[in-house]
Amino acid sequence: MQRTSFRDMHCSLARTLDVAGEWWSPLILRDLFVGIARFDELQEDLGISAKVLSERLRALTRAGIAERKPYQSRPRRDSYVLTAKGRALVPPLLALMAWGDRWASPDRRPPMLLRHERCGRLMTAQVTCSRCGGDIVADEVTPLAGPGGARAAGTRVIAKMLAPAQPVREAGSRGPARHRATRR
Repeated sequence: MQRTSFRDMHCSLARTLDVAGEWWSPLILRDLFVGIARFDELQEDLGISAKVLSERLRALTRAGIAERKPYQSRPRRDSYVLTAKGRALVPPLLALMAWGDRWASPDRRPPMLLRHERCGRLMTAQVTCSRCGGDIVADEVTPLAGPGGARAAGTRVIAKMLAPAQPVREAGSRGPARHRATRR
């Protein structure tokens, strides 16, 4: 079964999911984050087939999220580590994990705890505003049109709905950007 690519959608979430949203990828990234680095260890931890694990590691490596590091020369054996791009995905994954601890855990007992090394205390990942530091709450966020927005695959209706903070261009258009009315 061929997976639909989100690579060309005019949506940062879709493009992120194209790279890291395949079913096994977040779990592989989690394992790499906690230090499980060798193919056989990843396979054992996840219970994933060698074929699927190979495909996902190849895709994550191609995307620059993980890289291979040799740990044995004869025969050659590689481990996998997160790149800077891959480490940048850890905070959103930890936020998803915190959501799962709260909403998807039957007994609300987290399977893994996190210690913030800067302060030395146990923590729960949360998303905060880059300006004021306040918690992000869905009812307190208003999506606005961004400079890279377009009426294109993945955002055709969204582009019509967003408040015009910036002009929105038509996909493939070389002409001037057009403002559009807000629909609420």
